[in-house]
Amino acid sequence: MKPFALLLLTAVISLSAFTGFAFAQEATAKSSDLGSMKLVGAGLAFGLAACGAGIGLGYVGSAGLAVISENPALQSKVFIFIGMVESIAIYGIVMMFIILGQ
Repeated sequence: MKPFALLLLTAVISLSAFTGFAFAQEATAKSSDLGSMKLVGAGLAFGLAACGAGIGLGYVGSAGLAVISENPALQSKVFIFIGMVESIAIYGIVMMFIILGQ
């Protein structure tokens, strides 16, 4: 869990560099600033979903292999659980396309 906390801290610090400075002269935000933040948001949506799916797949995959080695008849149920974990990454891809489509 410690590497994950370090990764999260690194992400927060790096995202703080993307925040713009507020000046009184500007009436509205530039469209290029909003476009770059869309890319950052889309990247975070997909990257964190893929990271979470990878961690979950490690746990489910190792437990699934242990179950299959004891009882091969449960192989189809293990594949269902693996598919459920992989759906998290698919949700991340969908959110990425929603963010980029706006």
